[in-house]
Amino acid sequence: MRQLALGFVLALGLMLGACGEARNPNELVVGMDLSYPPFETITPEGNPTGVSVDLAHALGEALGRPVRLENLPFTGLIPSLKTGKIDCIISSMTDTPERQESIAFSDPYLTTGLALLVAKESPMGGAEELDQAGKTVAVRQGTTGEVWARANFNNANVLALEKESSAVQEVIQGNADAFLYDQMSVWQNARMHPAKTRALLAPLQVESWAIGLRKGDEALRGEINAFLKHFRAQGGFDRLGDKYLSEQKAAFKREGVPFVF
Repeated sequence: MRQLALGFVLALGLMLGACGEARNPNELVVGMDLSYPPFETITPEGNPTGVSVDLAHALGEALGRPVRLENLPFTGLIPSLKTGKIDCIISSMTDTPERQESIAFSDPYLTTGLALLVAKESPMGGAEELDQAGKTVAVRQGTTGEVWARANFNNANVLALEKESSAVQEVIQGNADAFLYDQMSVWQNARMHPAKTRALLAPLQVESWAIGLRKGDEALRGEINAFLKHFRAQGGFDRLGDKYLSEQKAAFKREGVPFVF
């Protein structure tokens, strides 16, 4: 009898535990990797902040749904989406054909591109001057910069490195003629090393960030696309740019390069 009673208590405890962990069906769970400032990061006090964080909360407000952020490694975002742990991904994710094979995407909300970091005194004006014998282009392993370089440079040496900082140092030390990476990072590195480097921000390849969704979740996709259209029309992205990216925005304007939003 005690065994039966104990079994009942354990079963009840499991049921109550499950109920305690039950998710609010109206909650919008947004996955992001909070390690890429100023788009998604954590304050010294431990609070999420950045462009993606504000965008997620604006989306939740528009949909009338409370938002819960799940901080996940970037490589874990798509698996978490596919298994239902999160409802969508807002994490500076590029919409690529490879990713489209496993998840769906919203309309793009940000446009960025590949740019070049070159030595301060280099006369180089663009990528067309790089594809020559004796030239070296540094890239970061596994990035769209490496993919683009290998597909488009037939004569230049492509030097693939694990770390962004290593690629920057190759340019500073004169071992590489350029570092091919995303516009925002190129600008930031040029700002960090103004005496040694400069940024060529004109994009070699344009890429789009979008919100990741499960395939078949057309209702949510339609709601998100409607939100993005309205948010943009109401100046929401302009405000985010002014709040988090004012210096970058001004630098891009001086170069005559369209800003990311």
